[in-house]
Amino acid sequence: MNSFSRYLPFVAAMALVVVASNILVQFPMQGQIGDLSLADLLTWGAFTYPFSFLVTDLANRRYGPAVARRIVFVGFMTAVICSILVPPFLFRHGLIEFETAADRLVRIAAASGAAFLCAQLLDVTVFNRLRRQSWWRAPIVGTLVGSVFDTAVFFTVAFSAAFAFAGPNDSFALETAPLMGVFHVDAMRWVSWALGDLSVKLIIAIVALIPYRLLAARWSQPAVAV
Repeated sequence: MNSFSRYLPFVAAMALVVVASNILVQFPMQGQIGDLSLADLLTWGAFTYPFSFLVTDLANRRYGPAVARRIVFVGFMTAVICSILVPPFLFRHGLIEFETAADRLVRIAAASGAAFLCAQLLDVTVFNRLRRQSWWRAPIVGTLVGSVFDTAVFFTVAFSAAFAFAGPNDSFALETAPLMGVFHVDAMRWVSWALGDLSVKLIIAIVALIPYRLLAARWSQPAVAV
């Protein structure tokens, strides 16, 4: 079996997670918790994207950081391409009700690609530094650090007025509203979106320890130098 075919399942899994996330991010989560409208905080993509860290960590555990980084680059290219192509496809087929302008798509693609690449590579580095410690420490710390970085980069680049040079702003995202829809503090909507997204990522990071433990137990691998 050649070297590529050995980690092809990880490449396929990463591509699947990224494609699914780029589709599901177009659909707000419906529901109400008290006065909180979930649609103002979350999309379904928030529940699938965190599993990209699980794929990266499992690849790192099985084959080491060099292979994990290659898989990250595959995910990066997939994220950028999907961010540009998926929204128009969904609009043309009547799956979403709005059409995103081309220059706005470019900004979202830049935000998605930059956040994915930086956060995943950071996860690989943190994981490799901690891989000799308790089995749970490397995946949980790497994923938590990567998730915070990913959320900060994506929402800042995609929605903050400071990055208007990357493409047109989203006026709705820049309007102020109660923080996360419930607190008596006003903040721009994109800040609430970021906090809601990060909250889900942190929960999924803990849940993902279960499949990580089950699979990693079969792949006892000595530490691999960077």
